[in-house]
Amino acid sequence: MTIIEEVRERVEASRDDIIQFMRDIVAIPSYDSQIGEVGERIAQEMRKLGFEEVRFDVQGNILGRIGNGPKKIVYDSHIDTVGVGDPEAWEWDPFIGKVENGILYARGACDEKGSTPGMVYGLAIARDLGLLDGWTVYYFGNMEEWCDGIAPNVLVEVEGIRPDFVVIGEPTKMQIYRGHKGRVEMQVVAKGRSAHAASNELGDNAIYKMLPVIAGIRDLEPQLGDDPFLGHGKITVSDMRVKTPSINAVPDEATIFIDRRMTFGEDKDEAVAQVAALIPEGQEKDFEVSILQYRDKSYTGFVFEVEKYFPAWALPEDAPIVQAGVAAASAYLGRPVPTGKWNFSTNGIYWMGKAGIPSIGFGPGDEIYAHTVLDQVPLNEVVDAAGFYALFPHYLKQSAG
Repeated sequence: MTIIEEVRERVEASRDDIIQFMRDIVAIPSYDSQIGEVGERIAQEMRKLGFEEVRFDVQGNILGRIGNGPKKIVYDSHIDTVGVGDPEAWEWDPFIGKVENGILYARGACDEKGSTPGMVYGLAIARDLGLLDGWTVYYFGNMEEWCDGIAPNVLVEVEGIRPDFVVIGEPTKMQIYRGHKGRVEMQVVAKGRSAHAASNELGDNAIYKMLPVIAGIRDLEPQLGDDPFLGHGKITVSDMRVKTPSINAVPDEATIFIDRRMTFGEDKDEAVAQVAALIPEGQEKDFEVSILQYRDKSYTGFVFEVEKYFPAWALPEDAPIVQAGVAAASAYLGRPVPTGKWNFSTNGIYWMGKAGIPSIGFGPGDEIYAHTVLDQVPLNEVVDAAGFYALFPHYLKQSAG
């Protein structure tokens, strides 16, 4: 029996456990970075499977380790989700979910709890078949939705665990992804002067002052950068807040928030300068453009302050980790597996974008269902992903040496 056949046999024997584990973790709400309870459920499964170390880090992310080899791999799966939005928009309970035609519909099924069962079971299978010789491999279930990359930043810079390679479990349609655009979150604040609405000519309406900037942002996108692989830069006003003494007064402050997706050749300073250039001439003193800072407490009370700048990244197709991923996925799935890229952003902005650690993505599901009321993942993909995660260290050892 070949190693691939052995892995397939082990995965198939674990099918029911993998699916039940998946149903269990989507049933536990974990929005607003409240991942403690779902982390405990994942820890329970890792202990059952004999992981050598299972613990929470200082930020409250769950960490499981197998092996003691000199080279390190991290399997990264964020286990927080966005909220459910309007409950009336769901045709089923978003946490109990439903299974129809082999597809699990539930909050977090696609983004990104779907990769966790395969990672956990895949690592246990790899250990049992001797495929982790020379490796220390970590499962890392973390919080990501509110600030990409903050959890790996804490793992490396606070916990002192710096891997040599990373696999990101965000949905890739069972392909190997090798990059995505970066982004920066900005705000623009316009200052005005308050007055009673009955005498509005005495005031200076901050909303009106902001209108030319909003219109400029709306029309800016065609001028942004482009890249053959990552694509065109993007920009949108994503939120607005106003300060006013009352609804019967002229507002004296207006703030807009901007999501700016950056391709190769663009950076945060350029992104800020492009928005600042939209301020009407002579009014610069009434405006402030800045990059947002993330300083929220995690559910453990831990704070790691970071600028909300997330660089673009990509690896070439011939990079050893990419080739290892393609080989492992193709061998297990029995078909050629292409490479691609995400349209959204992942923890790769830290792993590769900031820390320069070679990283790829592989996960079940399609990102188009992320954050929607059709959040879903094919259960066969959840199970098959375990085979890839089991085989990947073996192929990486051959490719990267």
